[in-house]
Amino acid sequence: MGWKTERRSFYYQGAPEPEDPVLQKGRTALLVIDMQNTYLERPDPASLSGEDLARYHAWTPFHQRMHELVIPNNQRLLQEFRSRGLDVLFARIACLREDGRDRSLSQKKPGWNNLLLPKDEQESQILDAIAPAPGEIVVTKTTDSALTGTNLRLVLGNMGITHVVCTGIFTDQCVSSTVRSLADESFDVIVVDDACAAGSLDLHVSELERINMIYANVMNTSELIAYLPPAT
Repeated sequence: MGWKTERRSFYYQGAPEPEDPVLQKGRTALLVIDMQNTYLERPDPASLSGEDLARYHAWTPFHQRMHELVIPNNQRLLQEFRSRGLDVLFARIACLREDGRDRSLSQKKPGWNNLLLPKDEQESQILDAIAPAPGEIVVTKTTDSALTGTNLRLVLGNMGITHVVCTGIFTDQCVSSTVRSLADESFDVIVVDDACAAGSLDLHVSELERINMIYANVMNTSELIAYLPPAT
């Protein structure tokens, strides 16, 4: 079993295996999505009770996956892309106004997605463990998709990028929205399974099955690295 046959939805049972991607320097970019401080912050469980404590424990598998798998694999991918001279870009959620009036409706609705992340606050910054290197592009967005309302599509086109490798959080929200937008703009997209996370593993797996083979090819970190062009 490998990426060509795994994670298939109902629609793609029995479909031919996809071809090997041809990833070339100057045409391939890594896009790290929403790996920001706010999503790794946790309260002291000793200060919680009732529903708040239950919610804390419900999120524990996500935090374990982030620290044990997703962050290390993003670090590995960043090292590989940089050492081979391949382009690296980041997207993050951050509003331009302190009051958040510039946010999209999806980030104003009550509940978990009610995000107020002013661009200069610590919570909106990218994790230090995978911080952008000097000169790497960081796109600021107030939507789920990193293409909606930003110049990312134009930037990628201007740079000659045809293949975009996506990692980050959350698989079923901003990662998926970005992947679908990229596919609709005719970019060839790869999603790295073990460099992404959703709030639960079920949501992560389910969303990957939905986008695999139509909006993107899904593979793991080692499989992706095997297709990268060598350093020159």
